[in-house]
This record gives sequence, C-alpha cells and structure tokens, in this order.
Amino acid sequence: MRGSWTRPLAGLSPRASARFWAASFLGPLGLWCAVSYLPFLWHPMMRVTDPGDSAWMTTGELVDRAAFATENAEVAGRHGRIAAGRPANPVFLPAPHEVARALVTGFTTPPARPEEPWLHQALWHSIQVIFWGFLLSSLVGVPLGILCGALPAMGRLTEPFIEFFRYLPAPAFGALAVAVLGIEDAPKVSIIFIGTFFQQVLIVANTTRRIDPALLEAAETLGASRRALVTKVVLPGIITDVYTDMRVLLGWAWTYLIVAELIGVSSGITYFINQQGKYRAYDRVFASIILIGLIGLLTDLVLASLGRQLFPWMKTAKEGWFSRTIAKVRGRGRGRPDAPVVPGSETAEEAARA
Repeated sequence: MRGSWTRPLAGLSPRASARFWAASFLGPLGLWCAVSYLPFLWHPMMRVTDPGDSAWMTTGELVDRAAFATENAEVAGRHGRIAAGRPANPVFLPAPHEVARALVTGFTTPPARPEEPWLHQALWHSIQVIFWGFLLSSLVGVPLGILCGALPAMGRLTEPFIEFFRYLPAPAFGALAVAVLGIEDAPKVSIIFIGTFFQQVLIVANTTRRIDPALLEAAETLGASRRALVTKVVLPGIITDVYTDMRVLLGWAWTYLIVAELIGVSSGITYFINQQGKYRAYDRVFASIILIGLIGLLTDLVLASLGRQLFPWMKTAKEGWFSRTIAKVRGRGRGRPDAPVVPGSETAEEAARA
C-alpha cells in the first residue's frame, strides 16, 4: 500500500507521527505499570499486613516469598496464627504513582540535612556544568572539525591523534583534572569537555566531507577564492547537518554528567541521587533520573523547533516568529523589507564575487 508506514523510507502523516511518538512513551510506561500493579506478573516479595504469631515479621515489612512461606509453615506447625501479606515489588522498584508524587514533592520538601541541596539547586548546578563543558567543547571542536573536513592536510595532521585519544575513557583523567584544576567545578567541566570534544571533531569533519563536490567546482569555475569556498559554499552547505550533529552530541554530554560530578567534591544531581539512595528513598532516585531525561528531551525539542526557524530552507522547516523576524531585519538592511532573504541561499556566482 502506497504511503503505508510499513514501506521502507515512507513518510508519515502528522497524525500518524504523533501517535507513534506517543506510543514510544506509553509502551514502556504501560510495562512499568503492569509490573507495578499486576500482582501475578512479577512481585517477588510479600509486604506483611498482619505478622500473626511470627517471631520476627512486622507489619509493613518486605519479606522474600520463600522466607514468608517458610515462616508461615513453621507457625502453622505450632498451631499458631499465620502471617498475612500481599505480593509486592522490592523497595528499589517503586510504582509510577510513587515516583510521580516524589517528582512533585522533591521541589517542595526540604532536604534531610540543612547542608544538603534542594532538588532544584542540585539540578541547576548540573545544568551549569553541562552548559560550560559543552560550550567550550563546541567553540573549539566545531571550527576544528570543519577545517579537518574541508582541508585534507588539516585532517591528516590532527585526526590520527584525535582518533587515538577518543578511545581513552574521559573519567580516567579525573585524578589529573583534580590535581590541575582543583576540587570544585572545573574538573567536572573538563570531563564533559574531554568526553565530547574528540567525538565532536570527527563527526563534524565527516559531515563536512559529505558536501556536494559539484558546488565547490562550480564556485571555483566562477573564480571563488579559497576563503570564499569555505565561508560561502562549505559553511552554508553543512550548517543544517552540523546543527543536527550538535543536538546529538549534547545528549552525549549528559551521559558523562554522573561520572563528572563524582570527581572532586560530589555535587549536582549526582550528589542528590546518591543521598536519596543512602536514605533508601528510591522513589526520589527514579524521579531524579526521569527529570534528567525530561530536561534532555525538552531541550532537544526546543532545539529542533529553533532549527526549523533558523534554517527555513530545510524540508521540514516551518515559518515562525523567529524566521519572520530574521527576514524582516535582513530585508530592512537591504532596503527591501517585503523581500526576505533566506540564509544560505547565496548562489555560486555570489560566492565567486565575494
């Protein structure tokens, strides 16, 4: 069937796309609910509701099913009152409603000790570490990656070492980072930098090499300079793909956060999660982990929407307030407010004249 979602590389209607998007979250959530609320599916423990004549069980205690059955058998052998209980999951697997409640109360309930941070304070601290680590990495990695992809000599000079270095685990430099940068946030930022920079250079370089050679040949035929080839042909030709690469690499930076925040003085959301684990408040542990995922997903959605505004020539782009504002500003600057100029649409002849 033409246009069916089962056909390879077939497009999806907006309604079908929204349904599949929702299903990607509802599926795992449904499985989690089933494991939590259906006692016949997987409940390896018993929560004691009435200890009966048991010598050691107490009300509300979680007991392994085998131990619960063994104790009841012994009590029955003494003609005592056996314990009662209901199937339950281990304490480290809270139900969805418990995690949802912890997600809300985590912002309103003060920490167990005055010196510990609130959830929002820990989260904001982690966001700052991610921001500075990824920003510094991008300021160096993106230009270097473009140069490596555009200039074979630059690529040959730098990429072999980068290929070697990217296999070295970033956390291995933790002790060295603390010795050089101290125990506060600087070594954490450096781990984010190391974890993303080398991958960033290689990915951006590979993206740069995928530009259509015919564009470069046309610009050279029209007399474009070497500088114009890079600034007027290469950069406009790869900017949308590099933007997508950066969205992917930002998620990579988040994966290094937990390890980075264990270096030096423990801080941020990692410290909060570890403290809640010590208190056996696993509902807050799950809530914190889910919160990281929600922030990452929301950030990616915002960046995707912003990309459609920044690059209106993309197939998936939609006109919005940002693209209209840019068009008006550019049109005013050229004396033609009613004729917006699309970024990156310069012809090869314009590149040659530059």
